[in-house]
Amino acid sequence: MQDILASFGTLLAPTTFMVIILSTALGIVLGAIPGLSGGLGVALLLPITFGMPPEVGLAMLVSIWVGGVSGAMIGSILLGIPGSPSAIATTFDGYPMTRNGQAVKALGAAITASFIGTFLSILIAMAASPLMARLALKMGPWEYFSLGFCAISLVAALSRGSIFHGLAAAALGLVLASVGFAPIDGYPRFTFGNIYLNGGFDLIPLMLGFFALKQIVQDYAQGQQQVPEVDARDIKGFGVSWQEYRDNTWNMIRSFFIGLWIGFLPGMGAALSNMVAYAQAKSASKHPEKFGKGCVDGVFASETSNNASVGGSLIPMVALGIPGDGVTAILLGGLMIHGVQAGPLLFNNNPEIVYALFLTALIAAALVLVMQFWGMRLFPAILKIPYHYLYPAIVVLGFMGVFVGSSTAFNYVLLLGFAALGLAMDKLRLPIGPFILAFILAPMLELNLRRGMTYTDDGILPFFTRPISGLLLLAAVLSIVSPFLMPWIKEMRRKRAEG
Repeated sequence: MQDILASFGTLLAPTTFMVIILSTALGIVLGAIPGLSGGLGVALLLPITFGMPPEVGLAMLVSIWVGGVSGAMIGSILLGIPGSPSAIATTFDGYPMTRNGQAVKALGAAITASFIGTFLSILIAMAASPLMARLALKMGPWEYFSLGFCAISLVAALSRGSIFHGLAAAALGLVLASVGFAPIDGYPRFTFGNIYLNGGFDLIPLMLGFFALKQIVQDYAQGQQQVPEVDARDIKGFGVSWQEYRDNTWNMIRSFFIGLWIGFLPGMGAALSNMVAYAQAKSASKHPEKFGKGCVDGVFASETSNNASVGGSLIPMVALGIPGDGVTAILLGGLMIHGVQAGPLLFNNNPEIVYALFLTALIAAALVLVMQFWGMRLFPAILKIPYHYLYPAIVVLGFMGVFVGSSTAFNYVLLLGFAALGLAMDKLRLPIGPFILAFILAPMLELNLRRGMTYTDDGILPFFTRPISGLLLLAAVLSIVSPFLMPWIKEMRRKRAEG
C-alpha cells in the first residue's frame, strides 16, 4: 500500500499530471484518425522519454496508448472507418446507427463500454498478474493455434449470408496473409521478385482500402451523400437509457472477460478480441437479425472487449516480461531503456514503477471518460460537414496514413488494390469480418502450427490430445456444423413432441 500511495503522489505532481492529460488527449486524436493510432504515437514519442524520469516517461506512453484504444471508436461510428484494427467490429453496428440518426447513442455506449473495459481490466491486472501469468505458462503452440482457428471458425459461421461465404472469405484472408517471408525458415512466397512484398501486405492500407476508399466509392455509386440528422442539443447523460444498460449487462460481462483473456495471450490483442466478442454477442442475442443494421449491443460488445485487452496485455508484460501485443512490446522497450527489467522480480525490485504504470492507466481511463463525455456533443458536428468536403479530406488522410506507417509509395498501390478487392467481395457477398480476422491471425496460426508439429515426434496428434487444444478445436467444428445440425435437431424434437 505504501508503494501505491508513493506512486500515486508522483503521478499527481503538477508537471506529471499535465503530461498525462496532454498525452491522453493526443492519444484520443491519434486513435480517431484513420491510419494513425495510439500505438503509432507511443512509437513516435518513445525517444522523447529518454531524458525523463522513468515514471514520467511511462506515464506519457501509457496515457497515449489508453487514449488511442478508446479514441479509435470515433471514426468507426461517425465515418464507418476504424481508427485502428481494435475498432473494426465497432463499425458493424456503430456506423449503421449513425446512418439511422443514432450517432449520439452509439458514441455514449462506446464511451461507457470503453471506460468499464479499461478501468476494470487494469484493477484485475493489478490484483491477479502473478496467478494469471502462471496459467499462461502452461499453454503451448498447440493451444494458441487452436484458439486462433476457433476464433476464425466462429466469426465465419456467424457472418451474414451462408457459412460457405464466410469460410471462403476466411480462406481468402489466409491466402493473402501468406505473401512474403515464411515464418521460421524465411522462404519468400508469392512475392514474384517484388522486394516490397517480402514483408507481406501491410495491415494499414488493407484496413483503409476496405473501410475508407471502398466506403466512399460505394456511397458515391449508390448516391448516399445525404447527411444524417443528429440532434445533440437535448442529450441526457450518455444518450443511452438505463434499460439498455440493464439489457446489455451480461453482454458486457462476457465481452469484458473475452477481451481480458485474449489481451492476456501474447500475440493476440484488441484486434482479435473485438471480433470474437462481437461474434459471441450476436450468437447469444435474442435478436441476431438486428446485428449489422444498427444494434447497440454490438457496440457494447466490441468496445468493452477491445479496452479490456489493455489490462490483459499488461499482465504478461509486467509479470513475465512478454509483451501481449505490439504496443506493450514498445512499452517493454521503454522500460529496458530506463534500466528497468520486466519479469517476476519487477514487483520486488521496482514496485514504484509497476504501480505507477497501472495507476497511470487508471487515471488515463478516467480522463478519457471525462474528455469524451464533453466531446460527445461536438463529435457529431463532423457529420454536418458536407460530404464533398469530408470525403476528399478522408481520402487525403488515408493516403497520408499508409505512407506514415512504412514510408513507401508502394502502399498507395496496395490501398487502391484493397479498395477494389473490397468492392469485389461485396459484389460476391463475401463478408469482410472473417477475411480481416483470418488475415490478422494467419501469421500466428502458421507459426504455432509449425512449432507444434516440430516440438514432438507425434506430428499433429498433440493438437487433438491436449485438453484445452482439443476442446477449442471441437468448438470450432461445432460452430461450423451447428447451422446444419440445428434444423435437423429441431425437426426431431417437433416430431417427438407430436408423437
